[in-house]
Amino acid sequence: MSNNSTKILFLTTLISGIMITISSNSWLGAWMGLEINLLSFIPVMSSNENIFTTEASLKYFLVQALASSILLFFIISKTILEDMFSLINSVSSSMIMTTPLLLKGGAAPFHWWFPSVMEGLNWSNCFILMTLQKIAPLILISYSLKLSMFYTTIIVLSVVVGSIGGYNQISIRKILTYSSINHMGWMLAAMLLGENFWLMYFLIYSILTLTIISIISPFNISFINQTFLLNNDNPIMKFLLFTSLLSLGGLPPFLGFLPKWLIIQSMIINKMSFIVTIMVVLSLITLYYYLRISYSSFMILHSEPSWNIQMHSNKLMMITLTLSSVSLLGLIMCSTVIIIY
Repeated sequence: MSNNSTKILFLTTLISGIMITISSNSWLGAWMGLEINLLSFIPVMSSNENIFTTEASLKYFLVQALASSILLFFIISKTILEDMFSLINSVSSSMIMTTPLLLKGGAAPFHWWFPSVMEGLNWSNCFILMTLQKIAPLILISYSLKLSMFYTTIIVLSVVVGSIGGYNQISIRKILTYSSINHMGWMLAAMLLGENFWLMYFLIYSILTLTIISIISPFNISFINQTFLLNNDNPIMKFLLFTSLLSLGGLPPFLGFLPKWLIIQSMIINKMSFIVTIMVVLSLITLYYYLRISYSSFMILHSEPSWNIQMHSNKLMMITLTLSSVSLLGLIMCSTVIIIY
């Protein structure tokens, strides 16, 4: 999409679709918001500069249209059987209503479309797909989530697929995709504990994703081996990239550990030790492949080609440094504030 004003228009309607879904008091209104959001994102995805965007946007449209059709069918069925404005009471109706929403959000085992769509997008659209596009489905899921075998299975599968799936990847987009699936499992677990938990987790996840993409995007990096040659004359950018990745993985000194810390503590208090043990062990796998990339980049390869001379602009550099400092020092600041008060 070359016309900037058109892009602003579609991004505005995309945000308005999310707001309609969040603020609606019926399932039909929420469905309408999801449709506005979907039809706004398709033109934003499309680009004449990248031949893969057509395939990605078509895949995304078909999957989301399928999920919307299933959701509308369930809404109409529910309206026929009972009042549309009533809250979901039974576990079975909760499970039925949230299945298409899990497909929209890309949670395992409904994640099959997510990596291939991500691979065809530019970095700004990747950020929208991993963060903004998850808000509306997650909000709707949080309205009807109940602790059951179905949701426990979804949480465990999301964490397993997110950890194992990214283990053997060389594409950074796919690594971030499987990381997103892993975090989806954590957010669903956080929903079982309370609204504040998953909102805080989602906010911190979005900040860390924005930090990583703001560093990667100016260099047009797509694969791990390109990070090895990333601007060795200015090692601070490489340092910030990999500390942000480790923060996203949940390494303790960084901000990404804070929401996981609170969720682990609350799940143990609520006697969900078995699930949280699986989640923690599998999160170590994600940390392993982040550490593997970082170690290779810093310790093994030091050379830099003469053509890799693109630099961040001063404004973008300041934004990146600010976001990275939040990632690096956020946990320390939060702990200090808690101790003071």
